Amino acid sequence: MKFIKLILTVLVLILSTNILEGAHLFVSDKSKSRRIISKAEPVNGKKNLDKYFSTKRLGSFVKDGKTYFRLFTPDAESVTLVTFNKPEDKTGTEYPMKRDNEGVWEALIEGEHYGMFYGFKVFNPKRPSTKNIICLDPYAKAVASYNTYFTPRRAIVVKDNNYNWDDDHWIQRDWCDLIIYEMHIRDMTADPSSGASKPGTYKGLIQHGIKGGIDYIKSLGVNTVELLPSQEFANIELPFEDSLKGRFNNWNPYERNHWGYMTAAFFAPESYYCDSKLEWNKWEGVSGKQIDEFKDMVKEFHKEGIGVIMDVVYNHISEYELGNLKEIDKDYYFRLDKHGNYISQSGCGNDLKTERPMLRRIIVESILYWMKEYHIDGFRFDLAKLIDWQTVEVISHEAKKINPKVILIAEPWGGGYDPAGFSLRGWASWNDQIRNGIKGENPFNGLGWIFGNWYGKNYPGRIKSYVEGTLVKDSLGLFQKKEHSVNYLASHDGYTLGDFIRLGTGAVKPDEVINDADSLVKLNPLEMKLNKLGALFLFTSQGMTMVQEGDEFARTKVIPYNESVSDINKGKIDDNSYNKDNSTNYLNYKHAGINSDLVDYYKGLITLREKYAAFRRAKYEDIKFMDIKDNQSALGYRLDYEDEHFVVLFNANRDKTESFNLPEGKWDVLVNQVKAGLEPLDEISDKVELQPSTGMVLKGE
Repeated sequence: MKFIKLILTVLVLILSTNILEGAHLFVSDKSKSRRIISKAEPVNGKKNLDKYFSTKRLGSFVKDGKTYFRLFTPDAESVTLVTFNKPEDKTGTEYPMKRDNEGVWEALIEGEHYGMFYGFKVFNPKRPSTKNIICLDPYAKAVASYNTYFTPRRAIVVKDNNYNWDDDHWIQRDWCDLIIYEMHIRDMTADPSSGASKPGTYKGLIQHGIKGGIDYIKSLGVNTVELLPSQEFANIELPFEDSLKGRFNNWNPYERNHWGYMTAAFFAPESYYCDSKLEWNKWEGVSGKQIDEFKDMVKEFHKEGIGVIMDVVYNHISEYELGNLKEIDKDYYFRLDKHGNYISQSGCGNDLKTERPMLRRIIVESILYWMKEYHIDGFRFDLAKLIDWQTVEVISHEAKKINPKVILIAEPWGGGYDPAGFSLRGWASWNDQIRNGIKGENPFNGLGWIFGNWYGKNYPGRIKSYVEGTLVKDSLGLFQKKEHSVNYLASHDGYTLGDFIRLGTGAVKPDEVINDADSLVKLNPLEMKLNKLGALFLFTSQGMTMVQEGDEFARTKVIPYNESVSDINKGKIDDNSYNKDNSTNYLNYKHAGINSDLVDYYKGLITLREKYAAFRRAKYEDIKFMDIKDNQSALGYRLDYEDEHFVVLFNANRDKTESFNLPEGKWDVLVNQVKAGLEPLDEISDKVELQPSTGMVLKGE
């Protein structure tokens, strides 16, 4: 039977990878490049660009006393290297570049020109209007950016392996042991309550002896941080209520992108996080210090035993900038319709054609570069379903050569939805089933289990499936292994868990204007119970665990009422704060003090999960569910893993007390509706009653 299941799994994998259609077969030879056999259709009825492939080193680098510059663009008629003494120089020195047979253009300059600023002019007769635009090197390792619309940029020639890591190395944990804190580098210390001397920066994040930043993260007990995008990205969007580049901005009065899901350079760290303030019409990142400061940040997290995951965006690029892959070679790098227009399943104006061999190479080499040069422990891939399966498999294969325990997490939607497909390929995925089932799909007419609600297919069997790791063997599950399930209740997207509960209980009305966020943040008794109930379910479920920054104190995202920007939603709770570099997103540590009871509860649950392997490593058969009558919102199970024995109980019913018959023996209460941790709170036997919207963890001998 196991053999048959194995054969079926292999067949599913083969079929879903489309190996037999459109696959690129790399035929190795001893030359600098490789030929490709491809069944891909001609582009726009013209030449097949997939035939071009090179293994030459790309970007800028120094070798044998010379500085080389290489750019891949097979469709260009000519390419010119332009170097600048200063990024603000209006004109630079131009060097014509030579093209080889594989579409790589090259120029070299005598001498080692570290710190030189440069870019490329790419002429394509199909798009003559772009010939004088300075294009950013896709392999730029550091970037100087001009803070305005379209964001002119200059690449900087840098020296790799030029940092003292001492004895630093990757934090290698089994995936099931990960407790991830999803965080934004700037959010963690930008608010004055953090106490950081350089708020909102790499340095501020790792400053010790303050309320915010790394000391706060360490105090929670999490063992991994997941950084929202921190590759160089477009900070500025279009002018509000004005037209630019054929688009009319009627959605973003802040004219900013705070989260960073508009990547500009896949190999370069974001330079804004070196400075406490973004200044318009000024150059940023000129010194290149962002490289060392990013490495300092990773090194300091590693010293504290905390791994670092990067949220990366390889499905699209910055929508509004000039001088990126669009001007370098639109036909090669993007998915286009039959009229040559960008396809945008990402919803971000363009989708990268990841199946192109040389774009696949950029993606894979970017991943490997961050692993080797920055000691990054893993990656979360934005809209990963827009990345073709072959690229997914190559990433996995190559990354695991460097670090066999590298963390690979998919956001498994975008042009489809397939967490099962990622699991078959050994990747983890965000588990939106547990998010929607436990918390709910929305706080207005889609409340989940913690509210005592049942909707759609959210029935007891499904809740049990989440406890076990949402495994395919349940017929309700998604994953081959429980550690492929990234369990979470909230992320940067959507409402925070605290705000979802405030809205879901009716404590705040959907369009209510709040003048003072401090007055809102204090949880009432019901809100506190629901926050604790959700957290208890999350930390006792099998799989990887992820918490959004601030959920441990029921963080609220109220748009500042006194904000000077003309935002019609000022004073309301925000469910899409991507554009707000203000207190909507910043962590306010005074609020952590107001809800310190909840913070302590999270700390206790994290300690419990870290201490007892049963909550991380239990086998499917180690979990035995209780038979509960007449209360679909109640759940209880016995957990026996090696010499660890627990009973976990939930009563999500909002109105009814539930009585549970306990297994024989005496049981220590480690978690109840008030406290969580390792110290016994009480000893009970035979039977226990749970009040509405509460849970409990009992430990036996």
